[in-house]
Amino acid sequence: MLTEDLKQQIQQAYRAFLDAKGLKSRYGQRQMVGAVARVIGGVQADASGVRQSEGHVVLVEAGTGTGKTLAYLLGTIPIAKAANKKLVLSTATVALQEQLLYKDLPDIALHAQLPVKVSLAKGRGRYLCISKAERILDSQGAMGQMALYEDEQVHKLDEADLGLYRELLNEFASGRWDGDRDNLKRELEDQLWHPLTSDHLQCTNRRCHNFSACPFYRARESLDQAEVVIANHDLVMADLALGGGAILPDPADSIYVFDEGHHLAAKAIGHFSYSMRVAGSIRWLSAATRQLEKMRVDCGEHQVLSTYITQLAQPFTDLNQCLESFQRTLRALLTESSGSPKSDRFRFPNGQLPEALRIEAGDVAKVADKAVVKFEQIVDLLKEAIDGGIPEIEKDAAERWYPQTGLLLSRMQSIHSLARSYRNPDPEGSSPTARWINVIESPDGVDFECRSSPVSAAATLSEHLWQHCYGAVVTSATLTALGHFDRVLVDLGLPADSPCERLQSPFDHQRCAELWVPPMQADPSNPEAHTAEVADFLAKRLPQASATLVLFSSWRQMRTVLEHLGDSIKNTILSQGQFSKNEILQQHRAAIDKGTQSIIFGLASFAEGVDLPGDYLTEVIITKLPFSVPDDPVDATMAEWIERQGGNAFIDWSVPVASMRLTQAVGRLLRTEQDSGNIILLDRRVVTKRYGRQLLDALPPFRRKLN
Repeated sequence: MLTEDLKQQIQQAYRAFLDAKGLKSRYGQRQMVGAVARVIGGVQADASGVRQSEGHVVLVEAGTGTGKTLAYLLGTIPIAKAANKKLVLSTATVALQEQLLYKDLPDIALHAQLPVKVSLAKGRGRYLCISKAERILDSQGAMGQMALYEDEQVHKLDEADLGLYRELLNEFASGRWDGDRDNLKRELEDQLWHPLTSDHLQCTNRRCHNFSACPFYRARESLDQAEVVIANHDLVMADLALGGGAILPDPADSIYVFDEGHHLAAKAIGHFSYSMRVAGSIRWLSAATRQLEKMRVDCGEHQVLSTYITQLAQPFTDLNQCLESFQRTLRALLTESSGSPKSDRFRFPNGQLPEALRIEAGDVAKVADKAVVKFEQIVDLLKEAIDGGIPEIEKDAAERWYPQTGLLLSRMQSIHSLARSYRNPDPEGSSPTARWINVIESPDGVDFECRSSPVSAAATLSEHLWQHCYGAVVTSATLTALGHFDRVLVDLGLPADSPCERLQSPFDHQRCAELWVPPMQADPSNPEAHTAEVADFLAKRLPQASATLVLFSSWRQMRTVLEHLGDSIKNTILSQGQFSKNEILQQHRAAIDKGTQSIIFGLASFAEGVDLPGDYLTEVIITKLPFSVPDDPVDATMAEWIERQGGNAFIDWSVPVASMRLTQAVGRLLRTEQDSGNIILLDRRVVTKRYGRQLLDALPPFRRKLN
């Protein structure tokens, strides 16, 4: 309940913060504080603190310069404290997490007199597993070498790698390192870091002899004491997939703020997607059989364990046969008589498999389910042995094999999940699941990667997040599409009458920036002609540029344009793929600081999350309207579903999505009120097509020069 005392506390905190920092109140920021406080403070709860009311999720689009971080912190911290709820701040990027942890929250505590206990939440994969590191070193690298996916390239540990692991363990033991990957003083490649990590299936929890020193569980202790938890969207989705409250605080006791909330739906979709390589899985079964035999011997031929392993033999044989039959059916469907693939991808229209393939997927799922049950029995037995309940199995052996068995179980669950997704038709009236096959050629021959993904996360988010959480704020500089919240409400599974606020940026767009659409002879419907014209335009424009970001929609066009440009201008270009994104931005800033020209060529990842204020960016060139790739399986299945419902996929889906992406892209230019520059759009469709006016009107009010 938003009491008068809470209102006064929020207002006083805001005034104190502004006075201490010497800042002026911003109209949009005040609006956002009020909107957030009204909705979160308006939640009705019973005597136990359980939410009883609806309308507890608010969406706020806050243009660049609004000061949304301060606004949502002021609008939620006092209310969360009063309601005795945890505040979970979820972002899409590490940069924003660090800004919250090291800048924004300390600022609030110091200047607004709102001190809070803060903890940064990370997944297990960011922390050292001491036991796994010890086992790898004890076995000289032999343990931990079985990949979760045997068909993937596995890094073979050499003496130099083992020496590095010894150094890391020594640094941890001496207290010079806390076991958090992000606090390492050296860069460690994923292939070297991954063997040192665990997951919930491999971890023995309190049974582990290293539990009291475990970096992950030490970090978890600080979460229990925290009033504010900083997380990311992936971790929130992982927690929900485990039922909620497994990694993060229970949703019912949490108020969430999803900053960069336009990523939330896509993150949720990714967490409920499945894949399986058929030939790789067949090879993995052979490797798993060898692992199980080693475990049988290492655990002293224990009778019950041996029985479970023996009972796995038949499901393994049956699964091998089912996968080989499935593979033959796919080969007949996807390859020519010569054996060469018809294409590198095959998507099932409307996500519906041929009946014969669906039946075979059902056979795979049925047998994999039996194997999962047996693996779970082995896991439970090893847990008991670690607890000392089975003296015939040495504790050391049980601890050694528990994580390996977790890997085997995880892989079998993955096979089962994909096969079940292929077997089960989508429920009537629900959004479909996209199902497709990637054809992969390797030295071992052709493999078929089966994939499935929901096209919408709406039902998942509604069921697992919104229905359970105490309250939530979803915010971003870009939530609306074509000026409306309709699209994002549908994507997030929120009611159409959910409270929404759209706050304009305080920037003077008319004065500070011009949007120019130059006369173009070709549009992207003629890719070769359009690319040639883009290359010619850039060859003339870029020599006069100072700090420019050029955004492309495809690798092919970017590479073709690069090849067309002369060496003198190429030497000033930092191209995506050449270095990491952070390295490109650092080199760009360094060049501008020296007074030299610098141009960035990038794809979609550079259209957001790039903050180059002032002289670091004076021109943004967008080569093409950011429509989805036509052959993306998820988008194509979504389009079919919209058409089946009587809608127009292009108008109802493609144009709104392009509108959001275009708004993100143009938002790279003005980052502060002092910034200025030009935006150039090399796609004439924005003035020649009917939807072009909608796209333009949804953008900030730049000066326009439309040819």
